[in-house]
Amino acid sequence: MIAVERFEQLAQSAIDGLRPGENLSLSLEAEASEFVRFNQARVRQAGHVRQAMLTLVLDDGTRQASIQLTLTGSADDTGKVMAAVEQLRHLLPLLAIDPWLASNTEVWNVRKATQECIDETDTARVVDHICTAAAGLDLVGILASGPIYRGFANSAGAFGWHQAHSLHVDWSLFHPNGQAVKAGLATPGWDPDAFDRQLALGRQQLEYLGLPVVTVKPGDHRAYLAPAALDELLGMLAWGGFSAQALASQASPLQKLYSGQASLNTAVSVSERITGSLSPAFSSEGRPRLDLPLITNGAAGERLVSSRSATEYGIPCNGADPGEGPVALDMAPGELALSKVPEALDRGLYINNLWYLNYSDMPAARLTGLTRFATFWVEHGQIVGPVDTMRFDDSVYDLLGNQLLALTQERELIVSTNTYEQRHTASSRLPGALVNRLRLTL
Repeated sequence: MIAVERFEQLAQSAIDGLRPGENLSLSLEAEASEFVRFNQARVRQAGHVRQAMLTLVLDDGTRQASIQLTLTGSADDTGKVMAAVEQLRHLLPLLAIDPWLASNTEVWNVRKATQECIDETDTARVVDHICTAAAGLDLVGILASGPIYRGFANSAGAFGWHQAHSLHVDWSLFHPNGQAVKAGLATPGWDPDAFDRQLALGRQQLEYLGLPVVTVKPGDHRAYLAPAALDELLGMLAWGGFSAQALASQASPLQKLYSGQASLNTAVSVSERITGSLSPAFSSEGRPRLDLPLITNGAAGERLVSSRSATEYGIPCNGADPGEGPVALDMAPGELALSKVPEALDRGLYINNLWYLNYSDMPAARLTGLTRFATFWVEHGQIVGPVDTMRFDDSVYDLLGNQLLALTQERELIVSTNTYEQRHTASSRLPGALVNRLRLTL
């Protein structure tokens, strides 16, 4: 796998060959991953992925062009990088002037490399534990582990290196009736005790899925949203909710919050917390990232600003990627103990997951979606049976506003299971939420 020293060599070789007036940046995304798929608590498929993608961006102060290369880790990579720079050099004069091109002249140096690692021997040990602990269950899921690398260098002197190790197991336990309990575990290294606790909770909920189905009519119901369900809600808000560009163009679902027309419950504080997360402390554009308070005690805080938004709207860049979405969302805990949730819920819906969310009224931050997997009906603090899939339609200003009763003390780390093209580093650390009213429509 490519090391920091090799990345520095490649970057310096390309930068040394620049002509006057040219600016170059190099952004690396690499991984050495182990993947194992499970079916019926047995290994169905195992594989390895070793890949390194390098993106080069060349500009002359008015125009910019980019190209992406696949690195092989051999000496030939230097020649490929030099040829790519020459290709970009010939392409630049053919492009239109970019009015929002932002010069990146800030000099910084960030290096982070964690030492924890899951090698092939460790992976075999993890797989053996999962299969043994879940023997007899219809467990279907995937294990992904190994180091992730991110690098950045530019001709202005900025340099960043991020090497982090992570492991996540994403699985479902299926009942013979076709219903399922979904769960996940994300840790820097293997934590068998944490897995066993999650599996024990899944076993318990699997038994509840065998009880007679409870019919719940559409209407307003008290509800508990587990961290995974809350993650779906905040994941929708992350699409433009905190974006400087979306807010400036009046296209943010949190427009009313940031304009002061609406607020959330004072118990709600959300931040972009890069420190200690799986994400690098620099963006793909080569801007340093800082911890940012996005919502503080229910009121709007900072917004995520990319370099282009900074140029267009005349506001300071704070390291957001071009999409201006959070990469390390952190929601402050509350005071409700997880063990007390059924008692505090008393009568209503216990929702583990939400699914297929979309906006029914974006300016009002109103979302619609489905309950899915293990959703239960609770009476007098006791689960009495599962509830069939139902549709909800409600506003975040209600669910996390005047209808929010409590947040749990315990929080769950949820790491992106997205493996399209590569493993992703986005994550969220969230509590569960007890709400006085969730509106079911059908």
